[in-house]
Amino acid sequence: MFEQATPLTKRINELAKKAKTVGLTEAEKEEQTLLRQEFLIKFRANFKTQLDNIEIVDEDEKEEK
Repeated sequence: MFEQATPLTKRINELAKKAKTVGLTEAEKEEQTLLRQEFLIKFRANFKTQLDNIEIVDEDEKEEK
C-alpha cells in the first residue's frame, strides 16, 4: 500500500536522522527547510486533486460534486 520513497523523501529522512544524531550544519538546515516546503507543496497539490475527484452520490443516485 505504501509508495516507495522518492529521492525527495529519502533526503528529508536522511537529514532528519542526522539532525537527531549528530546535528546539521547551517547549509543542511536550510536544505531541510526547502525540501520540507517542496514536499508540502506536492502533498497539498496531490491531496487537492484527490478531493477534486471525489463524487458524492445521494440515496436517489443523484450525482453531486
